[in-house]
Amino acid sequence: MKYLFSFFIALGMSLQLGAQGIDFFHGSFKEALEESQKSGKPIFMDAYAKWCGPCKRMAATTFKDESVGEYFNKNFINLKIDWEESEGVSLRSKYNVSAFPTLFFISSDGEVIQKVVGGQDVNGLLRQGEMALGKVDYSREYAALYEKGDRTPELVYNYVKALNKSGKPSLGISNEYLRTQEDLSTEFNKKFILEAAVEADSRIFDLLVKNQREIGMQEGLQPLLDRIELACTNTLQKAIEFQSPELLEEAKAKMKAYYAEKSPAFSAKADYNYHKAAKDAKKFGKSCGAYAKNVAKDPKGLAKLATDIANNFASDKNCMKMAEKYAKEAAVEGNDFHFYASYAEILNANGKKKQALEAANKALEMVKQGETIDSGDVRSMEGLIKLIES
Repeated sequence: MKYLFSFFIALGMSLQLGAQGIDFFHGSFKEALEESQKSGKPIFMDAYAKWCGPCKRMAATTFKDESVGEYFNKNFINLKIDWEESEGVSLRSKYNVSAFPTLFFISSDGEVIQKVVGGQDVNGLLRQGEMALGKVDYSREYAALYEKGDRTPELVYNYVKALNKSGKPSLGISNEYLRTQEDLSTEFNKKFILEAAVEADSRIFDLLVKNQREIGMQEGLQPLLDRIELACTNTLQKAIEFQSPELLEEAKAKMKAYYAEKSPAFSAKADYNYHKAAKDAKKFGKSCGAYAKNVAKDPKGLAKLATDIANNFASDKNCMKMAEKYAKEAAVEGNDFHFYASYAEILNANGKKKQALEAANKALEMVKQGETIDSGDVRSMEGLIKLIES
């Protein structure tokens, strides 16, 4: 049943409504470089022109996708520059643009890590981001000094920070440093513990929460909470990778104990993704209710949930019944033709051809009644109707 939505994907359709998307930096290129140097994040720069069609499509679709926003906001300083206006003109001598859009991934010293010409869909942009991030490894220079015997606190801290940014293991280095410290309450060591606490199932995380009041007062409450969430998320990822119920419960329990505000959504996501990876239809089905309540709370979220269920558990009747339920809620609440189209596909997959045709015709009617009629959308809905009828 993985063909669900394949019809729409082939025609370039996507559910982008209401997504958060990329949060672009409000400042100059120079200020973005300064922010990059402070945060350690490279820059993602969209060099565009106002008249450029692919630029407009990316701005309206790819850049607004929730998964793209989540990934790029976490890993990059994101910048949009009109290449035909003041700042864009001044940057031409350093960054060559021969077609629009041109997407640059730039290091904190202003050097190009990666350059991509042409518009990208969601999967394409995520791949480009992952490739660019993989080329940014600030840990190597610190590793060389560390191997030569440099154990100064600042070097070790920067080494650990670089390892974390590069997605490499850092707990061994962190533990080695902390074992040499008689006083963990110093200002530097509190900062170090905050950076080093990358997994909830670790001694360093226990140090973090034991000293959370002092660390929070020194480094700020939100950085402390963000680190707790990151550590719990990393432990959850290990639980999923190794299918460890003990790690799953530990991640959820520590999130509940130390970041209660986000605990319901975290636990719902944890159970949902864990049981989906385990391909346990029964437990996955039980997790969907909490996921719908705490995570997929709007029509777009419900539509994505319905599709995810259908694509992963198409042979399970109870799961497909839930997929139909959530798809219907998305269509009724969202009142958008995208949602009715996905509802029609799931109805059709459940063998309810008559209801599927009703939903598909409703989607077509909504397209035709729109303020501006998109001929591509009309053809897509007509194609869906023919697919169901066949």
